[in-house]
Amino acid sequence: MKAIPQTVFFNQTAYRLIPSRYPPTSLFDDVANQDEFEILYAIQELTNPRIRNEVGSLNRVPVEERPYGIRGCNYALGPFVHLNPAGSRFSSGDFGVYYAAEDVQTAIAETRYHQQCYFSGVEGLKYDRLSMRCLKTQFSASLRDIRGDIYKDNDWYVKDDYSASQQLGAIVKSNNDSGIVYYSVRIENKICYAIFSPIFIKDVIQTTHYEYIWDGEKITVTLETTEIDS
Repeated sequence: MKAIPQTVFFNQTAYRLIPSRYPPTSLFDDVANQDEFEILYAIQELTNPRIRNEVGSLNRVPVEERPYGIRGCNYALGPFVHLNPAGSRFSSGDFGVYYAAEDVQTAIAETRYHQQCYFSGVEGLKYDRLSMRCLKTQFSASLRDIRGDIYKDNDWYVKDDYSASQQLGAIVKSNNDSGIVYYSVRIENKICYAIFSPIFIKDVIQTTHYEYIWDGEKITVTLETTEIDS
């Protein structure tokens, strides 16, 4: 890993889109530390049988890496307690990654591609729509930087085969590094971030809702539907 430089980001703004069908778990935002969480969780468990599913696999995140007290703690923890078993660019599915982009347009391009892949795999699906919520994020971390010219032709950047990039992610994770900064493969020269622990996330607010509309071949329209905050 010494061959890959690190770049320090301080209070860096980034944008992430997630499906609106995943409701935020406010339990994480209602506590300031682990002791408060355990007390509130015990109370919630008495009346909410779904609380375990809502909280997810919290044991995957060490206590010292849980960013209690920040705004949007639930969003920061989300991808680390609800893992994608299919994996992602830098993870085979055995650990979570908080993906975000330097601007909303890039975040849309990244998520639209993956959603199109999903829709196209559903036989006979001629129309569908999906509401997405945008999360404005601030993070501070030192990330392995693969934006240099020497990396541009590396297999880490293959658009639809993540085997090489997942190997890189596994090395970065095992090295206890914070994550990776890289170029988007959907929009040229745009920057994306892969953050490997929620502790590096300092603030998350929901901003805008978008609708992805599937016409049977591609997502043709992305509509802004609701302004929540800024």
